[in-house]
Amino acid sequence: MSLTAGSRPDGTRPPAAVEEPTAAVTAAVTKARAPRKERRAGRAEKVPLKVRLRRDRTLILMTLPVMVLLLIFNYVPLLGNVVAFQDYDPYISSNGITAIFHSPWVGVEQFSRMIDDPLFWDAAKNTIVLFVLQLVLFFPVPIALALVINSVIRPRVRAVAQAIMYLPHFFSWVLVVTVFQQIFGGAGIIAQTLEDHGWSGFDLMTNASLFKYLVTAQAVWKDAGWGIIVFLAALAAVSTDLYEAAAMDGAGRWRRMWHVTLPALRPVIALLLVLRVGDALSVGFEQFLLQRSAVGAGASEVLDTYVWNMGIQNGDFSYAAAVGLVKGLIGVCLVLSANKFAHLLGEQGVYQK
Repeated sequence: MSLTAGSRPDGTRPPAAVEEPTAAVTAAVTKARAPRKERRAGRAEKVPLKVRLRRDRTLILMTLPVMVLLLIFNYVPLLGNVVAFQDYDPYISSNGITAIFHSPWVGVEQFSRMIDDPLFWDAAKNTIVLFVLQLVLFFPVPIALALVINSVIRPRVRAVAQAIMYLPHFFSWVLVVTVFQQIFGGAGIIAQTLEDHGWSGFDLMTNASLFKYLVTAQAVWKDAGWGIIVFLAALAAVSTDLYEAAAMDGAGRWRRMWHVTLPALRPVIALLLVLRVGDALSVGFEQFLLQRSAVGAGASEVLDTYVWNMGIQNGDFSYAAAVGLVKGLIGVCLVLSANKFAHLLGEQGVYQK
């Protein structure tokens, strides 16, 4: 019997050799199967809604009152912004809410009036100047004070200094203005001391040209302690191993602060800066309203007091609502822009990408 090439003695042929898959084929198959595996893993890890509600019912009950208050006092009043597009008259009906449905629509007339109002632009100018001044002079102060307190070795001294700096945060603006009046006013301690030595006429509380620096100093004295608490909490999370490693490498105190402390504070600084920029057009209300009569409207009029004067004092609710609506929309745009800038710097900001 003759055998053909490649055949066995019994006449059968051996099975064909299985080719090994190439690396490209293996990578393609793995890439095609990866999304499927990820979807399966996601479905496996997903917890049903009923299970999550039962598991987190204690936390939900704890946050429910806060959510209700937030809804009633922050979100429901947003519906009242509709009066910015009306000629709202609260006396057209016995109920102020019912008057909204009977007030005539005027479209964007209130916004056109706002653009043509020079008093609005004066208030906006004062607001922007005060915001820039407070951002430059006030924002770095809590950071510097937190670094100073954190460098104190004795815990008792650190606790006492922290308590003293944080105490003015609980004072009302009436008390803060009163304290500054007793110190820097015409009948204050400094003026009386200067009069005893032949100097007279000192009254910082009525100096309109220095008013922006005065309110910045008041804000620093009142609210710097709150910022110190935030930055000290961030510093407490820094590992001491980093300081020890830097010291072993020969870094001095300033080098350790520059390369270890400040990078640890950068996420918190970015977050607070984003929030501060978003609140740029709300530099204060009570603080300026209390001192308005002393320095005049030209120096103390900001957007918050302007809205109050137009809406509450003059009864022009539609125009005041239009100004407040524009102020709020600009604040939202500033928050989004500042948060985007924080993302470009590699920080999380208010929310992640």
